[in-house]
Amino acid sequence: MKGTQLGEFEEIVLLTIARLYDDAYGVAVVEELSQRLERPISLGFVHRTMQRLEEKGLVHSRFSEPIAERGGRSKRLFTITMAGEQALREARRIRNELWEGIPKTAFDNLL
Repeated sequence: MKGTQLGEFEEIVLLTIARLYDDAYGVAVVEELSQRLERPISLGFVHRTMQRLEEKGLVHSRFSEPIAERGGRSKRLFTITMAGEQALREARRIRNELWEGIPKTAFDNLL
């Protein structure tokens, strides 16, 4: 298994997979991210990120039953693993510590 250090986009995709829970597949993740980030997101970029997360052991994928609306094709569904949850909790812990360590006056008098 590769390292579990998360890049910023990996963290956002992993959070989205956890949020979508049982309906996390490429298009759904792209739609959720595009809406939340208020910018277009590339399906290919998301697919590569989800593949990388799977290689790191942070998500697991499986194929759904064939779906009539998709011409009988299956969806590749992603779910977060225990290691993925731990990586997210660690990322949140680090971010919270950094935010809490900012002096109250750090943002005063900014240009």
